[in-house]
Amino acid sequence: MSTPSNAMSESFQAQSVAPAAFPATRAFYWSVRRELWEYRSIYIAPLAVAAVALFAFSMSAIAGIWEKALKLDPAQASEAVAQPYDIAAGLMMLTCIIVSVFYCLEALHSERRDRSILFWKSLPVSDLTTVLAKVSIPLVVLPLLTFAIAVAMQGIMLLLSSLILLGRGQSVAALWTKLSFFRMSLLMLYHILTAHALWPLPIYCWLILVSGWARRATFLWAVLPLVAIGGVELIVFRTGHFAALVGSRLIGAAPAFDSPDNMFPSGPMTHITAGTFLSSPGLWIGLVVAAAFLAAAVRLRRYQGPI
Repeated sequence: MSTPSNAMSESFQAQSVAPAAFPATRAFYWSVRRELWEYRSIYIAPLAVAAVALFAFSMSAIAGIWEKALKLDPAQASEAVAQPYDIAAGLMMLTCIIVSVFYCLEALHSERRDRSILFWKSLPVSDLTTVLAKVSIPLVVLPLLTFAIAVAMQGIMLLLSSLILLGRGQSVAALWTKLSFFRMSLLMLYHILTAHALWPLPIYCWLILVSGWARRATFLWAVLPLVAIGGVELIVFRTGHFAALVGSRLIGAAPAFDSPDNMFPSGPMTHITAGTFLSSPGLWIGLVVAAAFLAAAVRLRRYQGPI
């Protein structure tokens, strides 16, 4: 029979045992889930744009606007048939850029503004894991989500066009022959991951850094330094290289493909240049700059408190 002193000793030893370590991968997974819970625009905005694009395409398909492309000669038909699908994909990519910019501006600032940072810091999740989870949204989650929604949207567009042609007593063979849906989807996935994820990563990391530093007006503090640098360069050297560099990063003008029409990189004359992209000094310099911004963002989150 244990004495009261032995019972108290066992209770003290039980309380002094350290809790089991929380796996880093699990912490990262739940941190990403947290971002999707808190920022519903990540998936609502692409879905809304896809719905609008489908409505517009259905109106034009019913009116027969895009059927004229099926009557062109083979050299022009493939590009003309794919044009509405490229336009819809372009709208999705533009949405991906806009959502990424505004998400990064709020990534670290919103938790400081609503003081929820006090709660999140009490959890066994490191600042590095939190910042990496936040940067994974514009780098991985949003591009892949945009691609999945865009492919589903284009599939519905193709099915709708086929049903309308069949309803009018026409053959769908020309449509399915001149439109390479698998190749178009593959090019779009490659384009999104290279030109709209890896290439603009320094811009996104800069915005995350500013969101962790600024107390208010994050958009203003993020843009003003870039405008100042571009203005000084223009006044002193009469050049606009910095503005062109930032603009090309943001819109995704990456050396990832060779296409006569840069507006619609999924056309039949587009060729993937993965070797040129991976060997581009601009890619690796941008990744180094992005890593420096992320390291600064991690340090800021470690010492910054609520606003």
